[in-house]
Amino acid sequence: MFETLSVHDCNTEIRLFSENGAPKPLWNENKLGRLLRRSGHELRLPGLTGSFGEVMHTHNLVTNVGHAAANARMSGQGSYSAFVNLAIGTGTTAAAVTDTALLTEITANGGARGAATPSQTLTTVANDTTLLVKTWTFTAAMAITEEGILDNAVSGGNLLAHQVFAAVNVASGDSLQVSHKYST
Repeated sequence: MFETLSVHDCNTEIRLFSENGAPKPLWNENKLGRLLRRSGHELRLPGLTGSFGEVMHTHNLVTNVGHAAANARMSGQGSYSAFVNLAIGTGTTAAAVTDTALLTEITANGGARGAATPSQTLTTVANDTTLLVKTWTFTAAMAITEEGILDNAVSGGNLLAHQVFAAVNVASGDSLQVSHKYST
């Protein structure tokens, strides 16, 4: 009846762990859940607007700058650095191809931007997909609602990809792991 994301269709997997390392359930919204959240009415009704699971699967949005940077890096032009840094934030406005930064990037309490561990993996052919994995451990509670890939490890830089999703509520001591894929 309603859309369910398959692992093959998603670009990002998000996992949340308690202070003792136990997995915490995350909300995976379906198309109706996304529509309601984007209209300002986040409603979590299992089976109707989504479901809970140990992994949140989300789609990726590559920005205009991301497309230009990927093309420039492939052709040896431009001055873009490697896109291996992940950032998270609390912005709730839908991601757009014109975005150049996260809406409300987190810079404190264990949620600051930083280098992810990059690797190459197979989607269709060997090494056609880059996988970035980063884990944050929080020192304060917050609601994470956005994630992005950037080419600068500290601030500013160019935004390759951006996504906004249903709130992931973290407590002090929790760890959030993001595994973000992008491919050519």
